[in-house]
Amino acid sequence: MADQNHELRKAGLKVTLPRVKILQILENASEQHHLSAEDVYKTLLDAGEDVGLATVYRVLTQFESAGLVIRHNFDGGHAVFELSQEEHHDHMVCLESGEIIEFFDETIERRQQEIAEEHGFELVDHALVLYVRPRGSRATRQEGIQKK
Repeated sequence: MADQNHELRKAGLKVTLPRVKILQILENASEQHHLSAEDVYKTLLDAGEDVGLATVYRVLTQFESAGLVIRHNFDGGHAVFELSQEEHHDHMVCLESGEIIEFFDETIERRQQEIAEEHGFELVDHALVLYVRPRGSRATRQEGIQKK
């Protein structure tokens, strides 16, 4: 809990129980790094915490403003949040399961830099999201049939 208190203070936020609890949930989301406000709310309910959904939304928005979390609005889905990380990464979103896969590829990063420079720009930031389906999935096979 001391770590969460320090993180909140460092971000300029007052330490409150809902903020500490929500930060703990985000930090402990080992398998699923990307949580919706509803995911956080359900986790709080399951733990017997008395925090409303509106409070969860408000705290996540405060965390985003303070730079503690990043909000992603992937196509076809609701907003999900992940803790801000020092290391850059990109995302793949499975259109069938909704799974979000993080990845880093040096070649892609280098190529994006080169493209910006070729057009006379300096790359400041970027977000790459690949929308994917499992190979051989039914939807992929149907699209192949329709193209023929």
